[in-house]
Amino acid sequence: MNPTANQPRRFLFLQGPHGPFFHRLGKMLRAAGAEVSRVGFNKGDEAFWFDTKSYLPYRGTLSEWPDTFAKIIEDRAITDIALYGDTREIHAKAIEIAEARGIMVHVFEEGYLRPYWVTYERGGSNGNSRLMSLDVDQMRKALADAELDQPPAPARWGDMRHHMFYGALYHWFVMFRNGPYRNFTPHRSVSVAHEFLLYVRRLALMPLLSLDRMAATFRIKHGGFPYHLVLLQLEHDSSFQQHSPFASMTDFLAVAIEGFAKGAPRHHHLVFKAHPLEDGRKPLRREVRRLAREHGVQGRVHYVRGGKLAQLLNHARCAVTVNSTAAQQVLWRGLPLKVFGDAVYAKPEFVSTQSLPDFFATPTRPDGKAYRDYRSFLLETSQIPGGFYSARGRRLLMRQVVDMMLAAEDPYDALALGKAAPRLQLTVVT
Repeated sequence: MNPTANQPRRFLFLQGPHGPFFHRLGKMLRAAGAEVSRVGFNKGDEAFWFDTKSYLPYRGTLSEWPDTFAKIIEDRAITDIALYGDTREIHAKAIEIAEARGIMVHVFEEGYLRPYWVTYERGGSNGNSRLMSLDVDQMRKALADAELDQPPAPARWGDMRHHMFYGALYHWFVMFRNGPYRNFTPHRSVSVAHEFLLYVRRLALMPLLSLDRMAATFRIKHGGFPYHLVLLQLEHDSSFQQHSPFASMTDFLAVAIEGFAKGAPRHHHLVFKAHPLEDGRKPLRREVRRLAREHGVQGRVHYVRGGKLAQLLNHARCAVTVNSTAAQQVLWRGLPLKVFGDAVYAKPEFVSTQSLPDFFATPTRPDGKAYRDYRSFLLETSQIPGGFYSARGRRLLMRQVVDMMLAAEDPYDALALGKAAPRLQLTVVT
């Protein structure tokens, strides 16, 4: 059963975002009177958890993990587990066991309304979120008695450099200091060494990539042609891997370019916007060019490396994505949106049900009032101002998230019962 007000809270942390966020979070939970321990699966986990007395190194295999986890939660009388991302195998197994025993599961993710928010939910996120089963009418009912203060949508992700730095440092520890954790298996398909080199290369090439991005954006902004925007995401991201119909990003590129070739007016262009953290592990630009030639639309298809989405959205006709959270910025601007995967925002009021060629020909617009209500619901519940990676973002996040974790109700139930946590005033610099 869930912890009661008189029961001591005992938190077990699993894997978290790269960097010191989980350590700082555990420290504040202890200040609130809870007990906190952490299971680490590699040297990167260990390096960012600075309290050695509460650290539990796991050096077994994946097959041994469920039994070990069950023993840990029993021996330590764990009441809560906290983790980042719910689909990697060690987390999925832990969630299954924890929920069967009535242990509360706290899930962190990047913000559904990123860049300036993070997501906090219980039980699951993205395609496993409770938002998947909530419709807009239910959200409106919960909002009926709430005092709303809706901040604007920021146009930048302020944690980007910090995110890349901590990612590179984490993988350095796993690559060069991981001797005691010989059974560790990364949850991604590439090796740790390859991922570390990708981070380092990305950091080293940032000036050149920035120039390339600015040149591509300039050509599009000053081209004078109507264009449609395709929002790409990381192929190894859990939302794409677990909650989409595509086996690879190339499969999605092929569908997008074929739909554009069949349906878009001949003077329209197609712009592929890469994810800000795209590291080149897949040759997406080359694939875009190849597919454009195959479908006879070369010269009308563009590829932009990362950067600010707002600059491209300002003049776009519509947008297409698998299930990128960047689509929230599309909907905020009232632009037509086509989605292929499971997403928390894929409500019939917002996203088009047209075939892709028809969508490119005459896209239908979202219900703006319904989306504003949906967005207000998120900002009153699971979206918390702040970030995992920069010191400023962590400070902002800490001021609210610990109280939400200690609350008896999850954020969605709390709003429905009139017990939502007070919201901090957010000043956004764009």
